[in-house]
Amino acid sequence: MTACPTGIAHTYMAAEKLAQAAQALGHAMKVETQGSIGAENVLSEREIAEADGVIVAADKDVDLSRFAGKRVLSVGVAEGIHHPERLIRDVLEAPVHRGPAAGAGGDLFGGVGGKERGSVYKALMNGVSYMIPFVVVGGLLIAVSLALGGRTTPQGIVFDSSLWQSVNDIGVIGFTLMIPVLSGYIAYAIGDRPALVPGMVGGWVASHGELYDSKAGAGFIGAIATGFLAGYLVLWIKKVRVPDFVRPVMPIIVIPVVATTSLCLFFVYVIGRPIAWAFEHLTSWLGGLTGTSAALLGVVLGLMISFDMGGPVNKTAFLFGAGLVSKNPEVMGMCAAAIPVPPLGQGLATLLRRPLFSAQERETGLAALFMGCFGITEGAIPFAAARPARVIPANMAGGAVAGAVAGLAAVQDNVPHGGPVVAVLGAVEGVPMFFVAIAIGTVVTALTTITLMMAGKGAPAMPAPAVGAAAAGSGAAPAGSVPSAPAAPASAGAASAGSALSGHLTARTVRPRLAARGKEAAIREMAGLLAASGAVTDVDGLVAAALAREELGTTGLGEEIAIPHAKTDAVSEPVVGFARSEEGIEWGALDGTKARLIFMIAVPGAAAGDEHLRILAMLSRKLMDPEFRERLLSAEGEADALVRVLQEVR
Repeated sequence: MTACPTGIAHTYMAAEKLAQAAQALGHAMKVETQGSIGAENVLSEREIAEADGVIVAADKDVDLSRFAGKRVLSVGVAEGIHHPERLIRDVLEAPVHRGPAAGAGGDLFGGVGGKERGSVYKALMNGVSYMIPFVVVGGLLIAVSLALGGRTTPQGIVFDSSLWQSVNDIGVIGFTLMIPVLSGYIAYAIGDRPALVPGMVGGWVASHGELYDSKAGAGFIGAIATGFLAGYLVLWIKKVRVPDFVRPVMPIIVIPVVATTSLCLFFVYVIGRPIAWAFEHLTSWLGGLTGTSAALLGVVLGLMISFDMGGPVNKTAFLFGAGLVSKNPEVMGMCAAAIPVPPLGQGLATLLRRPLFSAQERETGLAALFMGCFGITEGAIPFAAARPARVIPANMAGGAVAGAVAGLAAVQDNVPHGGPVVAVLGAVEGVPMFFVAIAIGTVVTALTTITLMMAGKGAPAMPAPAVGAAAAGSGAAPAGSVPSAPAAPASAGAASAGSALSGHLTARTVRPRLAARGKEAAIREMAGLLAASGAVTDVDGLVAAALAREELGTTGLGEEIAIPHAKTDAVSEPVVGFARSEEGIEWGALDGTKARLIFMIAVPGAAAGDEHLRILAMLSRKLMDPEFRERLLSAEGEADALVRVLQEVR
């Protein structure tokens, strides 16, 4: 079985390589592909039963439950492309798969050769992906209710209309559920369905501090802990040998009940007590700071507010400020300035450096900006859960700055709430400096986030200037620009040259010589090339989508081939481009070869399942033919000659 995150190229190239290797070694093999067009060549129960072993070459979660009792070798999809012979040999010695599993396995942090994303990362991302809708729906409902039906009182923001109170209550329910959902689906990714209930109930316990005598729950950090604890606890219980008559009820009764009870009692009596102790002592410590420098107190409160976004540290700072609203509103002013900084900062980061974020993260960033305006710190939780080591320090830096500025300016907040909304509703004194504090903190968080993310991946190469005849005619292209596609020769336009791949590739989207020298520059140049087809509505959006796909794993397939690809609304119809690089471009291929044959595939987000994806699958398989690759490399002449070679793909 082969599968990759987008299911366009790697899936089918790995399938073709494995089939070729099996034939060369004298083995009978059937390969099921799970691509964008759905599962094809599906393995039947009889075929699985008769198989000597199962190779799963996948970079996404696949269901292994039907392979119980068979030797299963789980690796990344790139291994299927580059080492198919080795996989066929190794699968005969692979361990027997004993039961259901949520994903393609591998060890804790990586698969064979470190090429598969680790189970910890996959589990965390699984939880985050299910949590995001709850954050967005809950946050937006709360924000709308505050904007349209709220008013300020010394006790906080209240609602005159029962309608808006109900809308707010529904939003609160969404927010309340997001923590158990995060925990539950982290556990589900590790231990499959028996782990879902322990994970969700454990997340609920973590978010409700009253269960362990704490005024604040453990927040999303506690949910991550309970999710992983539940998942691995269930895996451990599955290994316990039980009588045959007990096995049928293990996944539906025994495992959920034992795991849920054990986990929740462990959290309440072992983990919860230290959280309650920390809450109490943090409150006492903050009380000792009220007579010191306002800037110092603002820094401390800002750090705490931004640390766990609704967790015990955040709640300690917030309740401390809320308790002093009537006596010392400056303290609540510091908290109010720091509260919106994490979501506003993360949202701003997605706007400033779009290529660093996936399409889903950019959409979540817009929602975070909206939630930040209404003082909903939890809008930043999806970013913090996905990249805690980078996002949490950035949030804390911005929160500390915002709190310090508000403290120095003696900003006062007369209600126990934060964010720009309280100023708009008239609850803040010193409004100009309140907004200055928020703005500075937001910029600090955004820039720090971008810097830490860039440091983690390395700065991308800037596009190379155009060279050759194009440079002689118009000069070098400005840095960051997309070189325009060359016009088709007057004597042989795209219409006369014909097309390939069912019309998705024409002479207009073919370039015999690529000017770019680096991967990002090549993607930008290829996006400009595709724009000549008229199918690209947003070149920058296409570039961002392609770079986001590269973040999932290189599209350098080896054999001097790269196929950057994306599903994005930046194109109105499927389009394919092709270019050759004389010197080759470093694309991170496993075999170390530089990419000389570069295809770029862009399809609309709603186009999955169309016939064009079947053609792209054929292209991926055809590229595994060395003679075909040589004809592409050696073809002379303009784009028309390359189109004629590509017409062999049928």
